[in-house]
Formats: sequence, C-alpha cells, structure tokens
Amino acid sequence: MTSPNSSPTAGSAGSVLEIRGLHVSVGDGANGEDTKEILKGVDLTVRAGETHAIMGPNGSGKSTLAYSIAGHPKYTVTAGTITLDGENVLDMSVDERARAGLFLAMQYPVEVPGVSVSNFLRTAATAIRGDAPKLRTWVKEVREAMSGLKMDPVFAERNVNEGFSGGEKKRHEILQMQLLKPRIAVLDETDSGLDVDALRVVAEGVNTVRETGEVGVLLITHYTRILRYVTPDFVHVFVDGRIAEEGGPELADKLESEGYEAYGATGSASPAAAVV
Repeated sequence: MTSPNSSPTAGSAGSVLEIRGLHVSVGDGANGEDTKEILKGVDLTVRAGETHAIMGPNGSGKSTLAYSIAGHPKYTVTAGTITLDGENVLDMSVDERARAGLFLAMQYPVEVPGVSVSNFLRTAATAIRGDAPKLRTWVKEVREAMSGLKMDPVFAERNVNEGFSGGEKKRHEILQMQLLKPRIAVLDETDSGLDVDALRVVAEGVNTVRETGEVGVLLITHYTRILRYVTPDFVHVFVDGRIAEEGGPELADKLESEGYEAYGATGSASPAAAVV
C-alpha cells in the first residue's frame, strides 16, 4: 500500500490533490471576535482512484478541511499549501476551484428557491464543461443517473433542496457528483441523517463514481457505518486539528470497537454510536 502522504511519482496517471502543512483559522478578530486555529498542520495526498476516509470526534477539524479546500470565506488559511495537479488552489476563487475539478458535497446543502434541479444541474454542467450539454444527450444522462439513485423523475422539476428530506438532499449531492465528473470529490458527512435504505443508495452512487478510477474521493464521517458499503483505501484519524493516525480499512474497525479516547479525545462519541 502506498503511503497516503507520499509525493506522487513522476508520470503517475490521474489527478492529485496535495495538502501540505495546512493551518486554518476561523474569525478575523474584528468587532471583538476571537480568532481560533482549527487546523494545525495537515499533510494529505489524494490521488484519482483512491478513497480516503477522514474520521474523528466533533470539533476535530474534519469539516474545516472540507470547506478550506472548497474556498469557504469563513476559513482563513494561515500557513501551508493546497495544490491540484501542481496548480495553487488557494489562488483560485470558489468557482475556479469547481472548474478545476474540485467538488464538495456539503453536510447541510442550501435551498435555492425558484431554481429547478434540472436547470441547476445543466447550468452547473455548462460552467464546468465550458459548453452547454446537448439537450437530448443530457436528458438521457440525467435520467440514467437519477434511476441509479432511485430518484423519481419528477424530482428534476422541484426547486433545489426546497422541502427535500435529508435523504433527498444527499442523493441530489451524489447526483451532482456523478454528472459533473470532478477530479477530486470531498464528501462532508454524506451519511449524516440517512436511514439504512438511503445510506445504501447513496453509497452505491459513491461507488459508481469510484469505479471509474478517475476520481479521488475524500469521505468525511463520524461513523463507520458508511464504510461498510464504501471501502476506503486509507483511513485518517483527525484529533484537535491534526492527523493523529493513518492506516487502511482495518483502522476503521479499530475505531468502531475502541472509539477515539485512545487519542485523548475524551468524552467524544464512539464511531459505533450511530444506530443503523
């Protein structure tokens, strides 16, 4: 097994997201607001075809990593680098990061009243691809992806995330990932709030993308239950803004049985706490 934090070899195929010495803070000190460092030196390499699971207790910095990669303005990178195929991600705007091939499935997707799912998806695809998809081909592509995610065709005419259940929101996120075909997909607690049936469908959608071998997946989760369906190549344990341990799928099994207390994260929920 290749070390998850080793540098890519020359001539290696596929995209590579490299994170080196990343420090991230929230709060700018204005109006008496405190500035707090969340990430305290993160090193991580994600290659196309690999799936990395980021696990850790609440407040450990997992979501901060996701939003820092995507360019959320709330988070300030104070040190370190993020590159995608050698290009400086930190110099890119949010939309430039998306066009470069970075995708974020948010833990709490926002509602977009007045914009239908079908219009949203085609507009996003046009922005990513540079040209509007041919309508006949696009409709077929969307229908096939929705069918695989067990989504009713009328879903496409609903307003984005408006009145969606938690499972519908997560399926919509995976639908976007399948259609936009990113280089690196960051999935922030995609399993959050899903029942067993929805979890399996979402996991199958993730696996469909993984099986292409063209996408690197960074899967952020508290619990091991999604890892029963999406087997990671690497598992990284986040504690207090740092990676405390790294390993293969067997590390997730260890976390399920022992929790995070071994890393000094006392009082944190065990990964096995979620009831399936």
